[in-house]
Amino acid sequence: MPDDQVSRQVTRLLRAHLDELVERISQEIQAAVPQYARPRDETYARTVQRGVEHAVLHFADLLDRRTDADQGWREAYRTIGAGEVREGRSLDALHAAIRTGARAGWQWLAATAERDGLAPDAIVPVAEAIFAYLDDLVDASASGYAHAQAAEVGELDRRRQRLVDLLVAEPPHSAAALTAAALAARWPLPRRLAVVAVDAPAGMTTSPVLSPEMLSGLHRVDRCLVVPEPKAAAQVRALVNTLARYHAAVGPPVAVADAAKSLRWARRALRLARRGVIRADGVVWCAEHLATLAVFQDEDLLTALAERRLAPLATLRDGQRTPLTETLLAWLQNNMNANAVAIQLHVHPQTVRHRLRVLRRLFGDQIRDPDLRFELEIALRAGHRW
Repeated sequence: MPDDQVSRQVTRLLRAHLDELVERISQEIQAAVPQYARPRDETYARTVQRGVEHAVLHFADLLDRRTDADQGWREAYRTIGAGEVREGRSLDALHAAIRTGARAGWQWLAATAERDGLAPDAIVPVAEAIFAYLDDLVDASASGYAHAQAAEVGELDRRRQRLVDLLVAEPPHSAAALTAAALAARWPLPRRLAVVAVDAPAGMTTSPVLSPEMLSGLHRVDRCLVVPEPKAAAQVRALVNTLARYHAAVGPPVAVADAAKSLRWARRALRLARRGVIRADGVVWCAEHLATLAVFQDEDLLTALAERRLAPLATLRDGQRTPLTETLLAWLQNNMNANAVAIQLHVHPQTVRHRLRVLRRLFGDQIRDPDLRFELEIALRAGHRW
């Protein structure tokens, strides 16, 4: 800090020329930092001037070594930092404004002090004090900015979670309610979307890192994500990469009002994948397994069908039943072509023909009926277990 005599003379100059200095600094800030240039907004200009005036007067109090100097200045600059978040400006803009203000203040003070008879070397300690004060202002404003930004991010996350809850609710909410919630969550409602059912592997406690276009519903008991319909290859790759370490099923793309259906189908696909009914490497894409999902709409009915149509196999020992079941399904899948069955099962064609003779004895004439063959294939594809 400068000595007492210099401090008193400088503070006298600051207070005597306060309006001139505040106007000079405010103009420099608005000229140097585009984010603060609002020439037609007088209210905003006065807000900037009040902030500058507060800083100048507090600095004068510090130079004057006043014991009653305003101790609320840190909170004032934390508030200014928080205001930058609400205005949508970066912290860089605020810090540029503070640096510009300090430089303009020092230039004005150096010229004015010289006219007032102060030697240039006498006010060098004042320059040091100005830039130390600048650092304090920067720190206080950065603290307020960070706090407000964290609060805003937390609030945005809550709004996005609320949007997920509304989207997948049954019965669906009105279009107006969804539109309002999407605006609050800063998530443009797409024409179509998909809901992804997500389960973490045992022992995994971390959550996937999501891109901004993905809504997280990981707070829910039925953990999920909501994404715009993934059409482009890049969107598909991004989704697969995001879910690489998780058990996940992407529901069929649907209209916004049908998001709950997409989630329900994705959940069912995930359960079927765990049971081995749906076989998929990595992410399960429901759109590739619609027939299986349709068949498993009512598992009690499916079980009843399997018990009835596959009853002849129930009388066999496991060692007999398994190869005959595999052969019957492959035969139905390959349009009753024994050679194609042999290739698929990696056995000799004669082995296939022998098994087919056994199957014809077990099932009788129903194996020739197209409708009954269809029901047999459904029951076998469902992976019925005796």
